[in-house]
Amino acid sequence: MNLWTLVWRNLLRRRGRFVFTLAGISMGMAAFVALMTIGQGLTKEIKKQAQGLGANLVVTPKGWCAYEQISVLTGEQLPEAIPMPELEKIRGVAGVKSAIPYLNEKTAFRNQPVPVIGVWPEEMRTLQKWAIESGRYFNSPVERAVVVGSAIAKQFKLQPGDTFTVRGEPLPVIGVLREAGTKNDIATFIPLPLAQQIYGVQDKVSFIAVQVTDLERMEAVSLKIQEVANVAVVSDKQLLASVLSIVGTVGTAMQAVAAVGVLAAAFGIVNTLLTAVYERRREIGILQAIGSTRRTLFLAFMFESGLYGLLGGILGTAIGGLSAYLFGPYLTDNAFTASLRQAPMPTLDNGTVLLALGFSVCLALLAGLYPAYRAARLSPVEAMRYV
Repeated sequence: MNLWTLVWRNLLRRRGRFVFTLAGISMGMAAFVALMTIGQGLTKEIKKQAQGLGANLVVTPKGWCAYEQISVLTGEQLPEAIPMPELEKIRGVAGVKSAIPYLNEKTAFRNQPVPVIGVWPEEMRTLQKWAIESGRYFNSPVERAVVVGSAIAKQFKLQPGDTFTVRGEPLPVIGVLREAGTKNDIATFIPLPLAQQIYGVQDKVSFIAVQVTDLERMEAVSLKIQEVANVAVVSDKQLLASVLSIVGTVGTAMQAVAAVGVLAAAFGIVNTLLTAVYERRREIGILQAIGSTRRTLFLAFMFESGLYGLLGGILGTAIGGLSAYLFGPYLTDNAFTASLRQAPMPTLDNGTVLLALGFSVCLALLAGLYPAYRAARLSPVEAMRYV
């Protein structure tokens, strides 16, 4: 009988114990993989939204919290806190190529919340490089009409000529934007003066997207804007880093909780193998009598432990990936990341799979060290007493 045959036979000798031990490591790894995959999906989506912003600097009211910062990337409703005179001051700063205001509001359409963003039509089209899928774009900066994102058009089956209600006021849908994979797909757009009128926030906007003429002078331009206007300024990279740090911290904490579950499963492996050492003393004595070395006995128990880790890792990775796919949108359905639900379903990448399998196998091998040592240190005389 070779070593691998011995390992497999011993592994399956107590099938109930084998199943429950394997289930423990599998469930722990499944939670770890699912949370990691969901976190990676959120990170990718936030980076995509930051790239779609098209600005070098973001001008915000002073004292904005993290929720409001992520809302800049997702198109969620924001307070109206920057007066239009501040916008004019910013546009007059040397080095500012463009300064485009946003008024982020919300409306209810067919009992569903929908983001409504007031913009300067031509400036916004130039900044975002928008393309029209159907219909047309605004003809004037004060046209009483709506242009909708592709996802909104699909969700409500809207076409040019339909009517879209903004805070109780019916407006014609004149165009549908081509899909861009950003927050623009899940929003509706109206001219800024019209948005200010409907929402009763004359001469105020939510935030301002600024492009600079020279990226090397971005820091100087940022400081100058804060000198001339009573606002806060953050670069696109700083905004992204701030949001990602919060998402990353939450994700790390959740993964740490899952890792505790994996660690508990590792103690299950220790318990299973120690019990196996006790039950197999007679067998160990026979193996020693026919010439098996302590090294062979040690490797047999280490292989058994490693197989628990490998099989548990494979099952856990599969279950975790499936769980992230099925339940990821519900786990991220909260006020902080609500607009990111439109992102593609999270998928497992090769790095995550390798990390999960490596972590599972290494932890199982560590768990098997002490039982393997106990089996190898068992003296032939003591073992033969059980023959």
